Amino acid sequence: MITRVASWPTTPSVLLGVFVLGYSVLPVAAQPRAAVDYEFHDSHFHLTNYIQEGTDIHEFLALMGDTVGRVALFGIPLQQTWSYENSGDFAPTYYLQTDAPLYYYSFTDAYIASVYQSLTAAEQTRFEPMITGFNPADMYAADHIRRVLKTFPGVFTGIGEFSIHKEFVSSKIAGDTASLTDPALDRIFDFCAETGLLVLLHNDIDMPFARQGAEPVYLAQTKSLLRRHPNTTVIWAHVGLGRVVRPVQPSASASATERPASQVEIVTAMLEDPTLSHVYFDISWDEVAKYIVATPESLRRTAAVLNRYPERFLFGSDEVAPHDREQYLKVYRMYEPLWALLTPEARENVKKGNFERLFGAASVKVRAWEASNVPPRR
Repeated sequence: MITRVASWPTTPSVLLGVFVLGYSVLPVAAQPRAAVDYEFHDSHFHLTNYIQEGTDIHEFLALMGDTVGRVALFGIPLQQTWSYENSGDFAPTYYLQTDAPLYYYSFTDAYIASVYQSLTAAEQTRFEPMITGFNPADMYAADHIRRVLKTFPGVFTGIGEFSIHKEFVSSKIAGDTASLTDPALDRIFDFCAETGLLVLLHNDIDMPFARQGAEPVYLAQTKSLLRRHPNTTVIWAHVGLGRVVRPVQPSASASATERPASQVEIVTAMLEDPTLSHVYFDISWDEVAKYIVATPESLRRTAAVLNRYPERFLFGSDEVAPHDREQYLKVYRMYEPLWALLTPEARENVKKGNFERLFGAASVKVRAWEASNVPPRR
């Protein structure tokens, strides 16, 4: 089993001091180095893209540098088909570049585990690998997650990012369409409650190009799913937004009694709902950031919610296989006007504290489950 340990100096004199004095009284030379004061942790990062290519993990560590402390690490659970009949010699690398279908690519979990295991123990402490290579419309999906934990004990902390309703993606996936009401999804959430696995869920709050002023079509089903699983810790990615799923805005012509809630009001109501206290939100993705920083008013309203509920939001980049540091830090830099409006407590929690608390608790629970359910290797 792989365990995450601090990086200690290992000179002969230090090792002798450890054995002679014990761990409670270490010589000065054996004390751990002062922790780096990282700017943020990243709760949402894809190492690979839709054709399973990406950034070398060691090169990515260099991109993180002393700016990014810890990263939730996963690939893309879907593979884009290269259909010669559809695109000829053009090899698509993104789902919008072809009409050919997507399919679930389970090997992504083994790949993420292998690159994580290639790191030193100290380097491993900077990553929280996540399981993504399962089909949420398959009743066997929970069994896949269990199998991954047993095959790679000591590696994974959560599941996701995985998608249920996602604009143009959902309709391109071969096989059954994922649904918030599918018992297969309930089996997944139940298993995550059993093991302590953290859930990072992408589910658009509404359909693409929804009519302004209409009730978001997936909101009721989403809340119903979350309420069915009060013991499963869930991060709702992108605050429910999508590439073409914009923040919910009431119709200007609607009366006060007919007017549906806005996106901010919807999220605030969920934050105030005691039956949803296990639900958190990430503000990852440049598509989300562009709405938040669009105007002084959008910034003010967003900052007000984060300042009021500083323990319920996490920052994430949602970058996919970045090729340089500028690309990787783009979303974080986009949020500079937002960081300036947050209280010190909110800024610390959204950037780092909530990541440390949620992923730390999940890691302890998952390792305990593995200790009871994974036979020792001979």
